[in-house]
Amino acid sequence: MAKLHTRLKRKLRMKINRRRNRAPRPKTFKSEEAAKRYAEAKGIKDYKLVNIRSSSSKRKKLKIVGG
Repeated sequence: MAKLHTRLKRKLRMKINRRRNRAPRPKTFKSEEAAKRYAEAKGIKDYKLVNIRSSSSKRKKLKIVGG
């Protein structure tokens, strides 16, 4: 079947499905204090903070890694 134009889809009340296929990204934090507060709120006890950015960067982008 040929692809229908948007107006015709609306007229026929067809379902329009537009989903993005994007991988889920890790929760990140700018400071260690914010990461610790988040871990305590979620009940994570054994965790390690890892800087996602390169070591030469002055700014931090931390993510929580379990264990």
